[in-house]
Amino acid sequence: MHELSMADAMVKTVLDVAEKNNATEIIEVTIEVGKLTMLNPEQLKFLLDVLVENTLLEGSKINIEEVSVEIKCNACDYVGSANMEGSDHYLAIIKCPKCSGRDVEITAGRECNVKKIRIEQDDDLESDDPVNDNGN
Repeated sequence: MHELSMADAMVKTVLDVAEKNNATEIIEVTIEVGKLTMLNPEQLKFLLDVLVENTLLEGSKINIEEVSVEIKCNACDYVGSANMEGSDHYLAIIKCPKCSGRDVEITAGRECNVKKIRIEQDDDLESDDPVNDNGN
């Protein structure tokens, strides 16, 4: 179940970014998950909901965007969505929809990224930076 390790890494990443940016609240997080990662978006969402309990992420909106598989065919120069007929959760079979060839370069669909984090920051934070103190 690699969803757990991925969800844990995502939560740690978001919390780290929020802390570095002095967040008082995390409003929304958007995560990209490519179809070729073999991550189950429903399981990932469930695990994220469990892992965020008692953290700054609790109560925030978590969006998971599934990224389809895009290819460039080296045989016929097709560029676009891949034909994934015959694929399942354990085996991805990628063919060109134009020529049915398998000599393809995958250009999208392997992503697993925290794409966007919306936070609320404390406006009353004081700075030791003299540039901020004198209005420059």
